[in-house]
Amino acid sequence: MKEKRDQLIQRRKESVLGGGEERIAKQHSGGKLTARERVTLLLDENSFQETGMFIEHRSTYFGLDKKHYPGDGVVTGYGTIHGRLIYVFSQDFTVLGGSLSETHAEKICKLMDLAMKTGAPLIGLNDSGGARIQEGVVSLAGYADIFFRNTRASGVIPQISVIMGPCAGGAVYSPALTDFVFMVEETSYMFVTGPNVVKTVTHEEVTSEDLGGAKSHAEKSGVNHFTASNDVECLKKVRDLITFVPQNAKELAPQPSQYQFNESKNTTIQSIIPDNSNLPYDIRKVIDCVIDDNSFREVQEDFAKNIVVGFARIEGRSVGIVANQPASMAGVLDIDSSRKGARFVRFCDAFNIPLLVLEDVPGFLPGTDQEWRGIITHGAKLLYAFSEATVPRITVITRKAYGGAFDVMNSKNIGADLNFAWPTAEIAVMGAKGAAEIIFKREIAGADDPQAKWLEKEAEYAEKFTNPYRAAERGFVDDVILPEETRGRLIAAFKSLENKSESLPWKKHGNIPL
Repeated sequence: MKEKRDQLIQRRKESVLGGGEERIAKQHSGGKLTARERVTLLLDENSFQETGMFIEHRSTYFGLDKKHYPGDGVVTGYGTIHGRLIYVFSQDFTVLGGSLSETHAEKICKLMDLAMKTGAPLIGLNDSGGARIQEGVVSLAGYADIFFRNTRASGVIPQISVIMGPCAGGAVYSPALTDFVFMVEETSYMFVTGPNVVKTVTHEEVTSEDLGGAKSHAEKSGVNHFTASNDVECLKKVRDLITFVPQNAKELAPQPSQYQFNESKNTTIQSIIPDNSNLPYDIRKVIDCVIDDNSFREVQEDFAKNIVVGFARIEGRSVGIVANQPASMAGVLDIDSSRKGARFVRFCDAFNIPLLVLEDVPGFLPGTDQEWRGIITHGAKLLYAFSEATVPRITVITRKAYGGAFDVMNSKNIGADLNFAWPTAEIAVMGAKGAAEIIFKREIAGADDPQAKWLEKEAEYAEKFTNPYRAAERGFVDDVILPEETRGRLIAAFKSLENKSESLPWKKHGNIPL
């Protein structure tokens, strides 16, 4: 028995060593943790249970018959985060560059199947050179097996991808199919084709970081949802995000028993909106005044800054927030903000997270660039996402709610449960200035003093329509409330909607405008 025990212990040591001490040292010298170190930091202490430790590849081509590494370049298993079951795989760059082989993919697929069966979140720590080219088509098939499961798991369990090294070629499509992507500055990158191919095909000179680094994907493409400065910070952010989401689509997000709220915020909120309706303000200040202290976690902070989305808590309960940002492009909706908002709304709806919409929107961004790139289709994504959502949905109009954007931002007529407006709300087809130009065009043109007449008619339109009361009279707004009453009304409203039950007409699936 002792001999067999010693053999098992030795095999475990070989597997834990991955690609060997030299490659581990090289990983550390590049500012990166090893696959196992990452798992240890991500999960609760001593909770990790490994699966597939002794699996090895089956290939014999191009010298692979002489290279065998137990585990085959990926660490798989399960553990807990804050006591909740989590499945995790972590690619090991020290083993053949973390390349994906047939058996490497099989390990990940088995883990994904388990996560689906048990209804628990899946977290993938990506650090791979891509498909193992020595294996040819079987490694490509392995990626397809993973993509298929990503798609089947979508909306069933939360899926999080953490890019902690290279992720290139076909490998990028698995993270793209998951709910959230984390990236690490300077050490991670994602792209379909690398700098060398780009140079050959388009003659562009570009670095890996500029082409597909964390900053590029956070600011330009929107592929990256969360950015961290190093591996440790990144894994802490993942642990934090998990506290806002449920285990699966049949459960609710965890609710902490304690929360804090500084009552002085009820005074602060009264002075956030400028007297001049054309002046900007930071919608995050409004958010901060209605949620539990320090509970807001913004998603895609650096992308499409004219809309703010993220998770927060109100009396300990998770909510998803979608808010126009007047401090950026006046809060106008454009292609990127519509995509950003729609994706977030659909995640919240899939996982039973109530939605709070803070609205201050002057309309959709005009111009040939937006029209030619499909603002009609992309804007419809946000409209579709809200209309499809069956979770509790509440809107608070803080200031402007103009035109079609009023409809899109969770209006009563697309299924919002409760809609409130502040006294500063302006709900109309368009601003008073533009409306006066159209409605009173002839009167203004024929007046002795056109400028004075225009101002008179602008004021007349503003008095009649750019206020919340016309909408309230028709029931499009449920109540006009003071800013300092907002948190209390939201608490009562979400509580009243706890047992909301709504189902969509039977269908195989809808055809969202993609």
